[in-house]
Amino acid sequence: MSQADPQTEAQVAAYRAELRTVGRTPRLAGFGLVLLGAILVWAAQSAGGLGPTVQMAGYVALGGGWALMLAAIYLRTRYHRRRLRELN
Repeated sequence: MSQADPQTEAQVAAYRAELRTVGRTPRLAGFGLVLLGAILVWAAQSAGGLGPTVQMAGYVALGGGWALMLAAIYLRTRYHRRRLRELN
């Protein structure tokens, strides 16, 4: 069994760190909106007369958050494919 080249391992680690930064802002914003939406939907039960409005705001936040997270996944995939094309 051959040992892995440490320079290659360092390059892979650097690329992973670089890839984590791609689409980070929309991913974190989407995660925050999903959390906010879940809290709003849960809190709608005890909101009294504003319950339906709070629940609808929660569903809108959930939808927007998931859309942002999917956009971040798309950006990372596109970036990764472009980088792999550069290597070939």
